[in-house]
Amino acid sequence: MDFENNKAIYEQMADRLCDEIIAGTYKADDRIPSVREYAVMLQVNTNTAVKAYDLLSREEIIYNRRGLGYFVAPNAREQIMTSRRKTFLHQTLPSLFREMELLGISIEDVEKEWQIKEVNYSENKQ
Repeated sequence: MDFENNKAIYEQMADRLCDEIIAGTYKADDRIPSVREYAVMLQVNTNTAVKAYDLLSREEIIYNRRGLGYFVAPNAREQIMTSRRKTFLHQTLPSLFREMELLGISIEDVEKEWQIKEVNYSENKQ
């Protein structure tokens, strides 16, 4: 995994695991890789993986079954989606609107690009 400099590695690891939950790689009550397995998979220090799992545990995205490992919480996907939507609407979107205004990009320009994306997506899916 390539890590960005603008965010702590353990947070990026937690985000990746959340992405995998959203994508359905791990479903409610599925066992996820152990801390050590995930650390090896992403080529990071085990302590960094522990921090990622602790963060997700505090946010109730995952839970620990003593002796069995970590599992996806029953409402994890919905919780992640709600949190990310809120972040998108209150942080990402306002920043995007400012950039659009500075560059003279209209909502119609965005709609055209969206339609092109949809056509390309449909063609690639077949």
